[in-house]
This record gives sequence, C-alpha cells and structure tokens, in this order.
Amino acid sequence: GLPHGRGRMTRLEDRQILERDIRQACSDGARLAPACAVSGIDARTLQRWKAGDGLSHGDHRVDAVRPVPSHALNEAERARIIAVANEPRFADTPPARIVPMLADEGTYLASEASFHRVLRAHGQMHRRGRAQPPRKSGPPRTHIATCPGQVWCWDVTFLPSQVQGRWFYLYLILDLYSRKIVGFEVHDTDNAEHAAHLARRTALTEGIYSMPRRPVLHGDNGATLKATTVLAMLHWLGIMPSYSRPRVSDDNAFVEALFRTAKYRPVFPQKGFTDLTAARQWASCFVHWYNHEHRHSGIRYVTPAQRHAGHDRALLAERHAIYQRARERNPRRWSGQTRNWTPITVVTLNPERDSFVPSLTSPTRLLGSIGGSASPSRPGDTDATACNVGDGRSGTTRSHAQRSEHG
Repeated sequence: GLPHGRGRMTRLEDRQILERDIRQACSDGARLAPACAVSGIDARTLQRWKAGDGLSHGDHRVDAVRPVPSHALNEAERARIIAVANEPRFADTPPARIVPMLADEGTYLASEASFHRVLRAHGQMHRRGRAQPPRKSGPPRTHIATCPGQVWCWDVTFLPSQVQGRWFYLYLILDLYSRKIVGFEVHDTDNAEHAAHLARRTALTEGIYSMPRRPVLHGDNGATLKATTVLAMLHWLGIMPSYSRPRVSDDNAFVEALFRTAKYRPVFPQKGFTDLTAARQWASCFVHWYNHEHRHSGIRYVTPAQRHAGHDRALLAERHAIYQRARERNPRRWSGQTRNWTPITVVTLNPERDSFVPSLTSPTRLLGSIGGSASPSRPGDTDATACNVGDGRSGTTRSHAQRSEHG
C-alpha cells in the first residue's frame, strides 16, 4: 500500500495509477474529494501533481542535488580515517574505542559517528573480531497432539529435603494429549544418566516400537536434558527431541503447571523430605493420584488415565445426557444451554499457535451444550473451535487456576 504520514514520497507509478483511478471514478459520477480520500491522498495533493510535473517526473526529492556542507570531511581526512581504522592495532576495535584511544595519544581525527559514516561508505562497517551478529529467536515450533503417544513433555524439578542445601530431583514425562504422567523417577543427583534411563524405561513401558510414529519429546534448555548421553539415547529410541527457545519460560508450560500442582498439594511436606525413600514414596502416591483420581480442568474434568485409555468420550457423553435430563426436569433453572462436555480433540504445545488448529480438525458438539449443536460446525463458524479451549463457561466465571493449565 501507499506510505502514510505527512511528507511521504509516492512513486511515479503509484501517482499515475492513482490519477487514472480517480479520473475514472469522477467520470462515473463520484466527487473528487471522496474519491481521493478512498485512494489515501488529499485532493490538494492531486491538484499539486497536475499543476506541476508530478505525474511525469515524480518526486524530485530523490534526485535533488544537495550541496556538500562546508564543514564536511575532505577526501584526505576520510582517507586518514580509513588508514587508522585499518591499522593492525585497531583491526578488532570498534570506533567507540578507537576515538578515545586516539584522544589519549593527543590525536583527534573525527567523531565516532563520522568514523561510522566513513567506514560504512567504504563497506567496512562490520563486526570486528570473532563476534557474530545476534541471531533472532524464531517462533516456537508447534507440536499438535490428536491422540496419546504423539507428543511428550519432560522436565526436572527440585524437591526440598530437611537438610539445608540438599535437594532431590524429580524427573517426569507427561503425555501432552492425555496429561497422563507416563514416566517418572526421583534421584538425589541431577545427572544426564538418570534422564536417559527414564526416557528408555518410558519408551519400553508405553510400547513406542509398535507405534506407527514415534513421539516427540519436548523439554527446556537445561543441561541435563540436552546432554550428549540423552541425545544418543533418544536417537537410539527413534524419539525426536524438541527444546524451548532460549530465555522463554512458557514454551514448556504443561510440565511447569504440573509441578505447580504437585507442590501446592496439601500433602506436600512443608519442611522437606527426610530422605530419598520418602521422596520416592511421595512421588509414587502423587502420580497415582494425578493419573487416576485427579479431575483435570484442561480435559473436561476427566482423569488423565481415562483420557489416555480413550474412555473420556463415553464419560462426557453420559455427563451431557445427565445435564439434559436435569434441564428437562427444571427448564426454568437454565437460562441458556447446558455446560459444554464436548471432548477436546486437539492439544497444541504452544498456545500462541492455536490458530493452526481449526485447519486440522472440525470438532463436533453435543446437542444442547454451550457453543452450538451436535452437527459439524458450518464453514466460517469459529465458535466451535474456540469453545474447545475452556470448559464452556465464560472467562469471568472461571478461576485463574482453571483458565491456566494447573490441572
């Protein structure tokens, strides 16, 4: 489109196209001022173009002859700057340090900005020494799970002990789709050997060798999860590793939220664990509770084990039927549709990429629930997909813990 703002320059081709379109609009009965406004220019601007040679030569500011200022550096001074900057002692030194070093020697050639301009004009404005330009961090790679065993997330967290300065380490692997903890171990050291052993044991337990596609294992940039021992084990297992972006804290949010749930449980010891055995016993009890008893808010309040086994659809359909019968008995108590118990069919690892999900699946809704009918969503109906994010209630009635992934 055209550039915006006062004093902008418009190319000659754009001027001619605008003038032609506005002239055609006026010949069709449009007024000049509205036609110019729709085109993004002022009527006075078009009149000025026509009065001069604005439609034949364009903007003269580009080709304007600008006199050289009287105080500008001459050719000898510019050559002196290039020679000094290319001296061996300044080969890896930027102008910001060259100028004060010359001043300490009683010499002043030009300002730092002048050094920059002269070096840029001669194609020498590059990073000196072995320093490389900073690389921009790209967008996170989106991993989408539509069934168990496609995407795993793992991490390591500290478990406090009753001895100050001593910690136990909980290694944990979470299935992204079902939220089930598929593998965990507790050790008294943070070692890559433990992580590699956990990955191998979990792969054997889940039977990934019979899967048509091996899972993706996503973790943070910790040294333990990126060690050569771990990478070699993942390569041997056929598991593709995935890592969070540097200095980005929410690329592995599902496991971090699970750790928050674990450490805020009432049975979590406030003063730490007495020994490694106590920490392992607590971890075993927590994993059993989380997988088989905990009603997870992110998967419509079914347990991770039920969703991992594929039993969540029948359970949610039965809940929907119970809500429908309750509404039929007392219709005046229901101001709208019943609560949405539609199963969540797609889970993405990076929430900011949820815009890709509608193109991969067309979820259906239970008849009479919040968000629509039981028939597939019509083309352009984005409400069906948007309702999969929560539990069917408005954002103002859900708590912060339910809106997040704390389980």
